[in-house]
Amino acid sequence: MIIQNVRVLGGEPVDIRVEDGLIAEIGPGLTGGAGDEVVDGGGAIALPGLVDLHTHLREPGREDAETVLTGTQAAARGGYTAVHAMANTSPVADTAGVVEQVWRLGREHGHCDVQPVGAVTVGLEGRQLAELGAMADSAAQVRVFSDDGKCVSDAVLMRRALEYVKAFDGVVAQHAQEPRLTEGAQMNEGVVSGRLGLTGWPAVAEEAIIARDCLLAAHVGSRLHVCHVSTAGSVEIIRWAKSKGWNVTAEVTPHHLLLTDDLVEDSPVGAYNPIYKVNPPLRTRADVEALRAALADGTIDVVATDHAPHPVEDKETEWSAAAMGMIGLETALSVVQEAMVDTGLLDWAGVADRMSAAPARIGRLPGHGRPLAAGAPANITLYDPSARTPVDPAAYASKSRNTPYEGMTLPGRVVATFLRGTPTVLEGKLT
Repeated sequence: MIIQNVRVLGGEPVDIRVEDGLIAEIGPGLTGGAGDEVVDGGGAIALPGLVDLHTHLREPGREDAETVLTGTQAAARGGYTAVHAMANTSPVADTAGVVEQVWRLGREHGHCDVQPVGAVTVGLEGRQLAELGAMADSAAQVRVFSDDGKCVSDAVLMRRALEYVKAFDGVVAQHAQEPRLTEGAQMNEGVVSGRLGLTGWPAVAEEAIIARDCLLAAHVGSRLHVCHVSTAGSVEIIRWAKSKGWNVTAEVTPHHLLLTDDLVEDSPVGAYNPIYKVNPPLRTRADVEALRAALADGTIDVVATDHAPHPVEDKETEWSAAAMGMIGLETALSVVQEAMVDTGLLDWAGVADRMSAAPARIGRLPGHGRPLAAGAPANITLYDPSARTPVDPAAYASKSRNTPYEGMTLPGRVVATFLRGTPTVLEGKLT
């Protein structure tokens, strides 16, 4: 295959020759041989295939919200060639058998690679460690462990998990939420929650756990990853931990880079709309600015979607009863363009690092996140930043429709996605 007229990381137009799933050559004026497929890139930006560290695929158990098939189709349409599937399924992915089931479903459907995340504790209940070693030794080769959706709030248990994963170079990805400080919490604690009469979710509930776990990771010499950072205070704690040389990494979601808690009170779809209910909650404009600056300077390593699909009946209900979460795989790159690239905070090389190289490195996926160069796997995303795309959830590949961007027009469009040289998306459509 020859992919013609693309701009690697936004550079000068070149062509990419793909052979046997690898990039064989990059340069101007490449011509194909007899029988070679030629794809016109149309001047699109070429990025390494995106990698998501934080995706909820819901299968097994909640196939009404998402399946591995529909979730990986959504991922491919968003430019992703690999996703890490979170463990809060039913049954929970806390054994070798369940993580292997998810891994095999990913291999079967093939729209992107699926790397299961194992639970830290049995049943996500926070009482005893799950089979971390068995999951690491399984066919799925799990290296990321998380009780995401719940916090490993017991400090002793968290310490033991951090110690355990050192044996196989694993990482514990913490959902930082002190449960006693967030009982009944509905949205960010602040001026808006006070006006609306909703129980506030204080920033300190996140920051206290991050501070504790950074200290624990340093004490045992292990790897800690902080999920979905949402406050300016969290940024400062992570920056401090990194200044110490501790092995701490962090992620931010696209929605926390763009949306604020004001939308719960005043939005195009009205007040108290559960489409804006998410965990952790949307925060203030000051928090958004701090998160953007931290992603730009590398304090935050990764953009991760926290793609959290829910069926209509779980979101279209009163605020207090609605499920927390937003889908994000198909809009992530566009939101990052609006929040980070169009504002001058990141260039396309920075986007490639935060959305491909860094998540692949943290998640230990050696076949992903490689620079686009001869000899690298042909995991490639073609993206047109000049497009303007109205958000229409009915057109999404995801089974769920709970996007906060419905009715908005976002910049950019994924033109094509290639997984080891095989197109999963061409001209914006699944192949």
